[in-house]
Amino acid sequence: MKVACIQSSAGENYRKNFQQIVKLVNQSIKNNADLIITPETSSIITSDKNLLFKNTFKMTTDPLIKKIKEISKKKKKWILIGSLPIKEHTKYRNRSIMINPKGKVVAYYDKISMFDVKLSNKEKHKESKTYKPGNKLVSVNLPWGKLGLTICYDLRYPEIYRNLSKKKLNFISVPSAFTKITGKKHWLTLLKARAIENFCYIFAPNQYGKNTNKRETFGHSVIISPDGKVLNIKKKGVGIIYSKINPNLSFKLRKIIPSLL
Repeated sequence: MKVACIQSSAGENYRKNFQQIVKLVNQSIKNNADLIITPETSSIITSDKNLLFKNTFKMTTDPLIKKIKEISKKKKKWILIGSLPIKEHTKYRNRSIMINPKGKVVAYYDKISMFDVKLSNKEKHKESKTYKPGNKLVSVNLPWGKLGLTICYDLRYPEIYRNLSKKKLNFISVPSAFTKITGKKHWLTLLKARAIENFCYIFAPNQYGKNTNKRETFGHSVIISPDGKVLNIKKKGVGIIYSKINPNLSFKLRKIIPSLL
């Protein structure tokens, strides 16, 4: 199978973000990707609650979901929207959405681990003020194997990945908007650890650049093998990384080193 991880640079302009994602998805299809994954918060990144409210929709009416469903059906592709803010009652969900080649939503995952941190006197985040955390682990069957769904800050909670790996996964997605500050210190190390601990491929598309006055993301979208090898990485800029992978490697390594009980 050929995987594509998209590195975008979303900001507060919904229309611009929308167009960027659609362009990159179509480019991935032209390059014959079988599975395409976009980053966390593909449609908008903002700390302005009014702007977020204006550009956030229900699952059934979200314009980007509708467009990706249309593309996936026409081109017969599996596309994972890394995450979007989704309206649900009085709060939002940070939701990862899997769309199949028939243009149907076959699974979705609501981010469990809320990004509530103080990185510096100038930069702090309180995701739980805006989003309601999920409480269910989610995996989806693909033609090539089973994919576990996680989002960004989940990466710091190894128990999530270990519990997911008990579902006999081949791959785990980690769509992210990982900040530049923490990305420099921990991004690749954590991703490699999760791959090796669980003998799973890791697909980690990340946001890049100055998203708002209060947020800058790290880029370094990466595809990692089950033994921790970096198969492809995009450090800077907007674009796409690809990798052809052997889904059977996950189970081959687990037989050699039976550490997953």
